[in-house]
Amino acid sequence: MISAIDIPPQSEISRHLDGAHFYDCYQTAIKPTPRSALDLYLQVVAGTPAWINSLMALRNRVVQLVGLKNLGGLGDINTAKPASDYRIGDRVGIFTIRYLSEQEVILGDTDKHLHVEVSVCKLQDKVAVSTVVHIHNLLGRVYMLFVAPMHRRIVPASLRNARFI
Repeated sequence: MISAIDIPPQSEISRHLDGAHFYDCYQTAIKPTPRSALDLYLQVVAGTPAWINSLMALRNRVVQLVGLKNLGGLGDINTAKPASDYRIGDRVGIFTIRYLSEQEVILGDTDKHLHVEVSVCKLQDKVAVSTVVHIHNLLGRVYMLFVAPMHRRIVPASLRNARFI
């Protein structure tokens, strides 16, 4: 079962909440695993539902009209590259790794409109996916008016599709 929760206070991303305009967190149960948080993130994005990829493609076409960048698809990752080969600063799909430990990975992207970070944090028998967004200007605010409601559907759907249990 997937549930909305507060961002775990022990997570690194919880330190990034000051001044955030948007944040949320969803958790789901996982079996005990030695896999890293980055491994779990890769599992989630590799199984991105087709409808989410379609929405990302539509998003990329629309936002280019107003000067935002084409991010590509959420699941555009090198599935042959193991999680252990990634380092801070490496690009993983649409995001860059900003923080990396066995228990948590924070990936993000920044432009003149937004600063977005996504965390996958291993908790005892759960995994929590948190998103924190800092908005820089009016275009960022308008963008989030459309994205926030979809985001609240995308993360739970991606977690369901990952099939951790």
